[in-house]
Formats: sequence, structure tokens, C-alpha cells
Amino acid sequence: MSSDLIKSVDESSFDTEVLKAQVPVLVAFGAIWCGPCKQMEPILEDIAATYEGKAAVVRVDIDESPNTTRKYSIKSVPTHLVFRQGQKAGAQQGVTSKDTLVNLLDPLS
Repeated sequence: MSSDLIKSVDESSFDTEVLKAQVPVLVAFGAIWCGPCKQMEPILEDIAATYEGKAAVVRVDIDESPNTTRKYSIKSVPTHLVFRQGQKAGAQQGVTSKDTLVNLLDPLS
């Protein structure tokens, strides 16, 4: 799971990359062993390319960032959260469509 447009963040970089971001951020909580997370990867890459410069898409591995996972009450993967100006602004659990994630990220689209 690697993409030039999707940055992997961990507990040391979450605040900077997500909470202090100047643009909305779609955070994909997942794990390397998660089949449904891999299924979401092309959708996330498409959103990252479409919104480049206007929003960010980042990935958090729940096994590598247990404190962040706990802080945001992630109970299953994939879970997608949207942050705006450091605040959680939306959430979607499970495999979903591009349209659903775009509506979370950009409710005016």
C-alpha cells in the first residue's frame, strides 16, 4: 500500500499532518493485514489525486499507532475520518464508495 499522494502518518506526525493541516484531511485508519483496506486503496488514491492541493489523504496503521487509534475510538478497519481545522468533521466505517468519502471531505461537492 504505497502512493506518492497518500502520506503514512503515525503518532509522532499525526498532530502536524492532520490536526495542524491548512486543508481538510481524510484519514484512512487501516492495517497491512486488512483486505477491505486494500480494497479502498484505489478510491483513496483517486481522491488524493483529484483533491491535490485542496485536501490531503493520509493513512494511519492501527497496529503502529495504538494511542491515536484509541483516541479516536477506532473499533474496526477501514475507518475514514475527516478533519477540518483540527476537529473531526465526519466519519465512515467499512468499505464505501468514492462519492461517500468525497461528500465527507467536501460536503459542497
